[in-house]
Amino acid sequence: MLDLLAREAPAERFEELLRQAAEAGVDGTDLAQLTTAKDRSLEVRQLFARRQQREAGLSALVDTARDLTHPYSLDTLLAVITRRARLLMGLDMSWVSLHGDDGVSEVRAADGHASAITVGFEVPFAGGVGAHAQKRSAPFWTPDYLHDDTFVHNETIDHVVRSEGLRAIMAVPLRHEHSTLGVLYVADRNIRHFLPNEISLMASLADLAAVAIERTRLLERTRTEVAELAGDVSQAMDSSAAVRRLHSVHRGLIDLALGGSELPALLERAAAELGGPLLVRGAIGKDLACTEGFPDFLSGTESTRIDNRTDGSPLDRLCLDAQAADEPVRCDDGTGGVLSACPVTGGTESLGTLLLHGARPPSETQEQLLGLVAQAVAVQLLMQRSTAVAEGQVRDELLHDLLHVSQLPPTQLAARGRRLGVDLAEPHVVVVVRPEGGSQSRANAWASACAHRLSGLKYVDGGHIVLLLPGDDPSGAARSVQRELSVVLGHPVTGGAAGPTTAPDDVRRVHQEARRCLEALTVLEGVGGTASPKELGFLGLLLSEKQDVERFVRSAVGPVLDYDHQQSTELLRTLESYFTSGSSPTRAAELLHVHPNTVSRRLERITDLLGSDWQEPAQALEVQLALRLHRTRHLLGGGQQ
Repeated sequence: MLDLLAREAPAERFEELLRQAAEAGVDGTDLAQLTTAKDRSLEVRQLFARRQQREAGLSALVDTARDLTHPYSLDTLLAVITRRARLLMGLDMSWVSLHGDDGVSEVRAADGHASAITVGFEVPFAGGVGAHAQKRSAPFWTPDYLHDDTFVHNETIDHVVRSEGLRAIMAVPLRHEHSTLGVLYVADRNIRHFLPNEISLMASLADLAAVAIERTRLLERTRTEVAELAGDVSQAMDSSAAVRRLHSVHRGLIDLALGGSELPALLERAAAELGGPLLVRGAIGKDLACTEGFPDFLSGTESTRIDNRTDGSPLDRLCLDAQAADEPVRCDDGTGGVLSACPVTGGTESLGTLLLHGARPPSETQEQLLGLVAQAVAVQLLMQRSTAVAEGQVRDELLHDLLHVSQLPPTQLAARGRRLGVDLAEPHVVVVVRPEGGSQSRANAWASACAHRLSGLKYVDGGHIVLLLPGDDPSGAARSVQRELSVVLGHPVTGGAAGPTTAPDDVRRVHQEARRCLEALTVLEGVGGTASPKELGFLGLLLSEKQDVERFVRSAVGPVLDYDHQQSTELLRTLESYFTSGSSPTRAAELLHVHPNTVSRRLERITDLLGSDWQEPAQALEVQLALRLHRTRHLLGGGQQ
């Protein structure tokens, strides 16, 4: 028996030795002792076998522990655990389920032939060996699952076990510290009783697996956090680079403004940085500067004339929205492009609006840059205003000498004007305005900037502002000045205008006519309006220092005079007879010795020439005065028209 144990002989050899002794005639007592020795020897042999099996299991467990230290992803780690568990126990199947944050236990990995137990299968918490193992916090097994009534069954789990043909199942909870991560299962399709060392081996494997799972989860969270931190760092670096670029561009634009560059040059540089054309619209609706490429249907005709007007277009409304919001706003341009507007402010004063046109909405960086460009434009506009104010004293002295009796000859006054960029030999008009409220200093500052912008002159005479502006339309200039200054002050402005004049020594007379027009408006209760000698009609003729009768006659009945001269008709004589007869066509026909229909046709022609309102009382009076003056001049001139 000892020799057989030493040679690790199979169990059959021990039985054969006992049989040989019986055949040899060994008596009953010795045979009984020999049988006892055989039993003891087989027990020793089984003890050695269990120890070898335990050593093999421990060795496999050490290999598994070493294998689990590799930096797997969670899914790969779970696949390694299930494969090791199945091979370690020599069973048909193994799988592992993990608990989710939503309270669902889901199969994450399976090894062995499986059709029902697949990845994604949700394991019910109620019933089954897994629930029993979690409840006991220890391994739980059954030799024949479907016929074992020692635990609560679950129909869903029973169906899966039946589909797979499983019999023996062991469930081991995956515990880490004070929480359960999930359950590790091993199963066989035969009835099997698990030995204590096998249960202990599975428990050790489950402990190692739980540690590895938690470590892998931690590593994945760490990787995710590192990736997020790397993204944040990259974003921060990009943001820092963007901030440095914005600072550099802003500094360059401010340097341009402080260096004396004109507004168009500043906008060209800004448009190149923004990647789109720009337009600056002033607070009163004028286009101050525009880069190439800005759509013509959005911007008004670029002009520095004082009579440039706005028409309440969508562009104007967008500018108002930006000023009201005090931040950039944008809208569609109607053709698929995008128009962005940013207010240009100096302190609390609105200086205008900066507009950017693009094919798509501006990015966050572009919006920030647009705001910085608006600041640079504000600096530029304020510096232009400061320059205008600084030169204002010299310019004011020149207009003062033009308006008052000066000891200087006209040629010297004209030379002074040319040095200031004012050519007094060109047509100029005089506009005299009186603000009806608001800040006088603000009105004076605006007037200085306006005169500087339009190459004109400004002078403040008490509560009146006098402007000498290039142009030949006193009425249009007065309306534009009145409209702009009213917007700046927020109060009505009354204005009178006269001109044009092309001689320095004639400015004083034109100024007096403009002042008389302003005074006439005041007497006629026309506060908040404008007037020129042309608009005042015969009153303008009376108020004018040089009574230009010919001009008055031409303004009233000039088209009729021209038609008679060209067509050899008698429209003027018909007009005189019409008014002499008390505006009666029939009586006028009698005076003219023509048929009434002829008078009616002539009156229709006169209406075409003078307009449909020539018979209104005010204009009819102008026409009658013009007819009287024309007839008187004709008689005094010896019959010459």
